[in-house]
Amino acid sequence: MVNATARTLPDLTVGELSRRSGVPASALRFYEDEGLIRSRRTAGNQRRYGRDALRRVTFIRMSQRVGMPLSAIREVLALLPDDRTPTRADWARISRCWQDDLNARIRQMEQLRDQLTDCIGCGCMSLAKCRLANPGDRLGTDGPGPRRLADHRGGGYED
Repeated sequence: MVNATARTLPDLTVGELSRRSGVPASALRFYEDEGLIRSRRTAGNQRRYGRDALRRVTFIRMSQRVGMPLSAIREVLALLPDDRTPTRADWARISRCWQDDLNARIRQMEQLRDQLTDCIGCGCMSLAKCRLANPGDRLGTDGPGPRRLADHRGGGYED
């Protein structure tokens, strides 16, 4: 006799997966087009997702929330054998892959927070004030954008 909890639950429709995950159906179809999740098709050509897709979608969304682009998410999901849903051990391994990047993002966000009231790092928010910190637009020779914030070493530039 098969235990009731051991029974296989039915696959999820795109609407059910959307409702359960809180992710719009259009985003789920996009994830599928991008190879991040998989579905099977019914005889009527309707999408059906295995129950593991719910955990996989949650993994994708949480990874996006910490700032990981879909390309990086796709890379780490490709490290998983047989396209299975990440386990706790997999997440620990994947998170080690992202630690340096996340630490750099944290430093950049802290620098942005600390400089936000004065300048955004290049003068684009306060040209008059930034002229004092960047005489002669010296930082402009290093390239476009917020040069002080783009300096991933964290120290910025010396005046």
